[in-house]
Amino acid sequence: RHCTDVVCCVIFIVVILGYIALGIVAWVHGDPRKVIYPTDSYGQFCGQKDTLNENKTILFYFNILKCASPVVLINLQCPTTQLCVSKCPDRFATYIDVQASYRYKPDQWNYFRQFCKPGFNNPRKSVAQVLRDEDCPSMIIPSRPFLKRCFPDFSTKNGVLTVANQTTFKDGRGKTRNVTDLREAANGINNVLDARSVGMKIFEDYAISWYWILIGLFIAMIVSLLFLVLLRFTAGVLFWIFIFGVIGIIGYGIWHCYWEYDHLKGIPGSDLTVYDIGFQTDFRVYLQLRQTWLAFMIILCVVEVIIILMLIFLRNRIRIAIALLKEGSRAIGYIMSTLFYPIVTFILIAICISYWAVTAVFLATSGEPVYKVMANQTLCKYANLTCDPETFNTTNVTKLCPGAQCTFAFYGGESLYHKYIFIFQLANAFVFLWLVNFAIALGQCTLAGAFASYYWASRKPADIPLWPLFSSFGRAIRYHTGSLAFGALILAIVQLIRVILEYLDHKLKGTQNSFTRFLLCCLKCCFWCLEKFLKFINRNAYIMIAIYGKNFCTSAKEAFFLLMRNVVRVAVLDKVTDFLLFLGKILVAGGVGVLAFFFFTQRIPIFAQEAPTLNYYWVPLLTVIIGSYLVAHGFFSVYAMCVDTLFLCFCEDLERNDGSTAKPYFMSASLHRILGKKELSPKKA
Repeated sequence: RHCTDVVCCVIFIVVILGYIALGIVAWVHGDPRKVIYPTDSYGQFCGQKDTLNENKTILFYFNILKCASPVVLINLQCPTTQLCVSKCPDRFATYIDVQASYRYKPDQWNYFRQFCKPGFNNPRKSVAQVLRDEDCPSMIIPSRPFLKRCFPDFSTKNGVLTVANQTTFKDGRGKTRNVTDLREAANGINNVLDARSVGMKIFEDYAISWYWILIGLFIAMIVSLLFLVLLRFTAGVLFWIFIFGVIGIIGYGIWHCYWEYDHLKGIPGSDLTVYDIGFQTDFRVYLQLRQTWLAFMIILCVVEVIIILMLIFLRNRIRIAIALLKEGSRAIGYIMSTLFYPIVTFILIAICISYWAVTAVFLATSGEPVYKVMANQTLCKYANLTCDPETFNTTNVTKLCPGAQCTFAFYGGESLYHKYIFIFQLANAFVFLWLVNFAIALGQCTLAGAFASYYWASRKPADIPLWPLFSSFGRAIRYHTGSLAFGALILAIVQLIRVILEYLDHKLKGTQNSFTRFLLCCLKCCFWCLEKFLKFINRNAYIMIAIYGKNFCTSAKEAFFLLMRNVVRVAVLDKVTDFLLFLGKILVAGGVGVLAFFFFTQRIPIFAQEAPTLNYYWVPLLTVIIGSYLVAHGFFSVYAMCVDTLFLCFCEDLERNDGSTAKPYFMSASLHRILGKKELSPKKA
């Protein structure tokens, strides 16, 4: 063994160090409070401790009618004054009415002015000036907090949209408006708020049933282990039962088509052709024609003949595939620790995802507050220009544009760091993809090395190393980090291109012409195929690296040509393995899901008293089913890697050895028997 792809290893280490430096820089400049807390028009956080807004945790919009949708309110900035308040309004009121009655109804004024700018307490100021300077909102509407922002308290009464049981309201500018005018400003809020109550019930269900969910996942783990162990004895039986079942079903279909064809003989109109009746929306019309059943019968006969011929000519390769599946089950039985290695991969990927997400948040919140001129007059030339709130009142803008204000717009900056934040986000995504692919590659190479040590052991299990999994992991890290990083780099580049294409497709949707849509679709399809091909090549390259310790390019080339020389065996083994593992996943998820269904619906008399009372029984049920499928997938991915490794070792064994005393085969006795004596005889010079 020697170190491979050293240059790529050095680059990989430098990139990781740079990635750590990027995270530190983002941490220094970023401020996640910009995501956690809403920001008012003065750039201050609502609800931040040790500030004037400590008890004002909710953002209030002076005129929510100016806001297009909740998405604009949450992610961007609505073109109206925004203040931090301690609670949302609970009544309808207009500034005109409150000002007119402030002398004999001071309580109304005191209530209304808490939604005005801090420190404003001048009811004698004219309404026109108050609304121009936006000292107070022209109206307040009964609202409720959502995502720490005040939104109209919508409800439906007899199918009519209302706010506080009213269908109209005064806008404070002399007009009476319908509450449907608020719908566009708060589109979909009702559904989301209703979903919040559903979410609380789901949370309660999880809090009550988490213990039983874990028991269900533990049962799924035990069943998955049993399935892998039993494959040693049942792989062939399961496959042949399925194959003969398919042949039997197709055979019945042929007989049924012939019976329908013969039954329609002599019936008027049944001898017409499909061309005679033309296109019909009712498919049953075609079933009254003898020609239809004759076509079905011919198609099924062709399929039946193809399947039978494939079984006849590929019987030996199918037997080899089944023998390798059994051998894989036996190998896992000797190296049980491999079944739990996916936990290591999961932890590494979880760390990568967490670091990427935290870095992305800090990068996104790295900007400084940017203030812009907000003017009521559409012709104001200073509108949307940046400004300084401390010196704004001393400029000529307020004179040229009466009522203009310098309000907080967004977070950004003009420094070199802020200009390249998008590039940093792109680099963050790319290194994240590289690290995730490296973690997967490390797992594949480690497992391949462990299973290869099983195959190449002369006496099984006596010659298997003491700690095959740990030894393989150590070799992969010590010698082949560069090769694994090289393969992961190629895959990460393709994946990044796919992400960019998806981003462009999303951004250009609705504005692109037919040619652009066609071009993007073709590019997405091509890079999807390229990614699948690279994953296949990388997987087998890692197996060859684990076996021979060569660099990535050499291993990928040798693996590719080895597979091409055994392309039929590859296809047969791949399909047989996919079928059996898919059957196993469905069996585990379905079996545990049925058990969970009977338990959570209290249909098992023995456990009826133990079953928790739930709001939605499907919450833990779906969790158990999906979790069981993922558990089974984790275990079966190890099995698939085992079979792929044994297959490459098997092909290498056939090419390098001839079964003689000088070059004996390393394959198991079952594979010896399948190959026969002719292939086991020594090769002649």
